[in-house]
Amino acid sequence: MLVCFFFFTFGLVVGKIGAGKLSFNVNPDLYAETELSAAFNNTLFKQVWTIIQDDYVDKGKLVDKDLFYGALAGFVNGVGDPYTVFLDPETTKDFEDQISGQFQGIGAEIDMRDGVIIIVAPLPDTPAARAGLQPQDKIFAVDGKEVFGMSVDDVVRLIRGEKGTIVKLLIASGEEDPREVSIMREVIEIKSVKWTFRDDGIAYVKINAFNEDTNALFDKFIKEAKTKELKGLILDLRNNPGGLLDASLQISANWLKKKLILVEKFGDGNEMKYDSDNNAPLENYKTVVLVNQGSASASEIVAGALQDNKAATIIGKKTFGKGSVQTLKKLPDGSSVKITIAKWLTPSGRSISDEGVSPDVVVEITKKDVDDKKDPQLEKAVELLK
Repeated sequence: MLVCFFFFTFGLVVGKIGAGKLSFNVNPDLYAETELSAAFNNTLFKQVWTIIQDDYVDKGKLVDKDLFYGALAGFVNGVGDPYTVFLDPETTKDFEDQISGQFQGIGAEIDMRDGVIIIVAPLPDTPAARAGLQPQDKIFAVDGKEVFGMSVDDVVRLIRGEKGTIVKLLIASGEEDPREVSIMREVIEIKSVKWTFRDDGIAYVKINAFNEDTNALFDKFIKEAKTKELKGLILDLRNNPGGLLDASLQISANWLKKKLILVEKFGDGNEMKYDSDNNAPLENYKTVVLVNQGSASASEIVAGALQDNKAATIIGKKTFGKGSVQTLKKLPDGSSVKITIAKWLTPSGRSISDEGVSPDVVVEITKKDVDDKKDPQLEKAVELLK
């Protein structure tokens, strides 16, 4: 039986995951062969093969399997969707592993936007965050190797490495000149949910990513919150690059009783709607959600659902805008195709990919705010809840 795992995520986490794997069972008979288009001219393919074998300067270094996987990657790349990609067996294994919460690397999510590799979000208290990487920073080179024209997966492989080793990134922030940033890789383990109860009666809960531990940790937060006299809640989704769909749906449902959370729209026009049940333990709590340009995919589901259902006020900056769902189709040799199968709409019908989620109250954070360790977005949230 083939298991297709649905998820929201950007490219790959820049690191190597440790424990906690997802399993994919494979039955190749499920992939019924279809007739190839006439555009796939086998003679031309063989001619290109012959040219490489006869004329390439370092033909002794050629590896048939690398050429084969490269051809498949190019085939899938022709779709023109950066989230539909072919993954060789090694990359497939890394991808299956990456949802756990422990990995070796720098602790950042990367993606491609307009052909440029960018930082989606540095995860908190990681080498990437401590190095000052910010959402939307552009990556031009890794260890002196230019990454223009490379896939997200290939760039991830360059950045990935063992703990204690250094990777050098050529980074550009906004309109600033590129700068080289040296980052030491570490073993990184992050709990996806952290919270505090402030002295002013406001609960602050931060979701770093929507992982396997998210719902259990959030349930613990709710139990503690129910023992407090609270004025309101602040849900911080800033620099949260996404994760598991089920986790985002369950988090949203904590505020929404028998409400529409999300609409899944497929290529054939069919739709699937996701509604909450009758259990919404946080529905009567005044809530503010913080977002920024590093809030993506699953974060945008939650922010969009709460905004459209008027369950929360959204503060910050417009979100990243990634609202498509992929499934991983694993192949008999351990390779796979990660393919976009649907797009996501908020309850009011907004396309997350096309529009992102615009905040109800726009609040910027300037470089001076960062240098002065000020957080005007959080301050505004507290102001609204008092």
